Amino acid sequence: MKKVILKIEGMSCSACSVSLEKYLNKQKGINKATVNLVLAQVLIEYEESLSIADLEKFIDQAGFKSLGIYNAKEEKKQDYAKGKLIGFGGLAILTMYIAMGQMWGLPIPNFLNMMLHPEYYAFVLFILALIFLIYGFDIIKSGLKNLEHLTPNMDTLVTIGVLASFLYSTVNTILIWQGGHHGELNLYFESSIMIIYFLKLGRFIDNQNKEKTKEALKELVQITPQKALLKIGGDEKEVTIDEVKKGDILIAKPGVKIAVDGVIASGEAHLDEAFITGEAKPVKKGIGENVIAGSINYDGYIEYQAEKIGKDSTISEIVRLVVEATNTKPPIAKLADKVSNYFVPLIMLIAFITLIDYLCTGYILADALVAMITVLVVACPCALGLATPLAMVVSIGACAQRGILIKNNAILEQARNIDTFVFDKTGTLTYGDLKIAKIKNYSRLKPNNLIALAASLEQNSAHPISKAFTNYASEHHLELGKVKYFKNIAGVGLKGQIKNTSVYVGNNKLLTKLKIKNPYLADEEELAGEGNSIIYIVRDKTVLGLIGVKDVIRPQAKAAIKGLKKRDKEIIMLSGDNQKTAEIVAKALGITNVYAGVMPQEKTKIISDLCANGQKVIMVGDGINDAPSLARATIGVSINNATDIAADSADVILLNDDLRKLEDLITISAKTIRNIKQNLFWAFFYNILMVPIAMGVFKPWGLKISPMFAALAMMFSSFTVIFNVLRLKKEIENEKNN
Repeated sequence: MKKVILKIEGMSCSACSVSLEKYLNKQKGINKATVNLVLAQVLIEYEESLSIADLEKFIDQAGFKSLGIYNAKEEKKQDYAKGKLIGFGGLAILTMYIAMGQMWGLPIPNFLNMMLHPEYYAFVLFILALIFLIYGFDIIKSGLKNLEHLTPNMDTLVTIGVLASFLYSTVNTILIWQGGHHGELNLYFESSIMIIYFLKLGRFIDNQNKEKTKEALKELVQITPQKALLKIGGDEKEVTIDEVKKGDILIAKPGVKIAVDGVIASGEAHLDEAFITGEAKPVKKGIGENVIAGSINYDGYIEYQAEKIGKDSTISEIVRLVVEATNTKPPIAKLADKVSNYFVPLIMLIAFITLIDYLCTGYILADALVAMITVLVVACPCALGLATPLAMVVSIGACAQRGILIKNNAILEQARNIDTFVFDKTGTLTYGDLKIAKIKNYSRLKPNNLIALAASLEQNSAHPISKAFTNYASEHHLELGKVKYFKNIAGVGLKGQIKNTSVYVGNNKLLTKLKIKNPYLADEEELAGEGNSIIYIVRDKTVLGLIGVKDVIRPQAKAAIKGLKKRDKEIIMLSGDNQKTAEIVAKALGITNVYAGVMPQEKTKIISDLCANGQKVIMVGDGINDAPSLARATIGVSINNATDIAADSADVILLNDDLRKLEDLITISAKTIRNIKQNLFWAFFYNILMVPIAMGVFKPWGLKISPMFAALAMMFSSFTVIFNVLRLKKEIENEKNN
């Protein structure tokens, strides 16, 4: 099974995307096709037997055009569309001047005077209308294709209206040239022209606003440099990114961007990773730590080994997942799709009924056709089609900027209803690695010097506790001493000689072995009560200090739990650790509902039971054993350093491991769905209001509209949705800044 995202030209409404989606899903060899109206893309899963050319042929048969495989780096603004729009705008104004100028008392050349030379007047308008039909050929082609496939869309409505107006006016033009009388009063070429122009103008503005919603993705794509500094032996060589291979050693000097994802092999520097983590403060990194392509080296010289290049890079993965997420449809979008399926045929029926009604009540054919055309044009469901996808793209982009990577569009609809948060303990609420948690210093040494003394011994050990000391020494750039006569004392600790003095590190059995009286039992009990493993540091039979080592709680975890509890969310902690250790962490975080000593299958059962009970559950985890639970929950959330299988099973990834972002997810979800509901309301309200007016229901009271003003009104209905979505974007941005 293959998967590809193709760019599509010619989609303009929800009915367009639905009809294309339906057509593609009917084709043999296509497993699933999902169309995204806002990004003008289709995500297709297809069999090996098909080629891209086959897929593009299907798209063409459906009345649309494939612009090739989606490539974010190749996306450029099409300025020529703006120039063309301006040019045709001038022709549209010229048309209105010719058609309406005499009514307004404006000077008109004699050969264009409808009364003096109706044949020339009609011919010029015919030529102008023909030019606009060519300009709007994409609309007409789409409309006819969808009518042929019995999946009429917005373009179908416009096509029928425009062609009816054009053909009726053309017949009258022929009659004028044959000497017919008063045919010039039954010309509606300007309506066809203005309908097409207003549609093109509306779509141009729509596209401009859609581009704005994709700024976050484009910024990510463009943030990586085009060149890198490659180290070859003792020399440096500037190469393009395409020339970099995995395993190459690259150089980053102060002020230079990291070219590819990698691991620091030499040096240290402060790196600005705000574009990916949302953290404004530069992060200090040294040997063995990861660097992300696009981050800026502020102040150090580092050499790093290339690890992830091109499509495998962090940024490429984010762009891919966000694009795929916007190509999925939330349940609320199905409402607009269902309405579109019935709405267009219904409007075609209403337009036909309007035509018959006008003829039966004594109106001439010209008036009946105008009424029918007006109904077709005013009912075009542009706003309905934009209501959901525009808001979704804005919100997914906002989440990505905050370090919340959403894999599925539907998550934004579900998140606001979550009532239960289940957290794995180790690696999620805590770091998952032993760290130095507390220092009891009984010597005159500075705390860091005390740790350096212990780390000098611990660097020779493979025990998990040793890593806590060596990591601390590395993070704080401590200078370690040279150790002689190193020895591992089984079950007790370590021994060695540093600067001609004997140094020991170990548990309380060490003091018994060295026959040292222990006056620090109270401190030991205090640290043990907090869940620490106890390490004594002894030099020449003098106790220098007592170190508490444990899996440390993430600094943002407490604030995250507190914020969720304020929202009346139920908080549950799951842990494979023993009850005592789990309760210590839970107490520190203010969590009262704890399941300790649970196996992976038990975690999954707990999640399943909660969901079966009607609760909406977010499961947050990081390990392989969390993967089944993440998949089973309403929403699975993985932190960024999670194992691959856990990340694959999750619906959301927190890129900077900040659990406080869960509140942002809920807030953005609520604002997004509220905005979509507002959009749908205005779209429905507009059509309910305008269609009866177009039918002539209120004509006895002087309330009526022409096809030209119907096109203008339709365009403004779309603007209502666009402006509301831009308001959502501003609202989310303001909340972030506050």
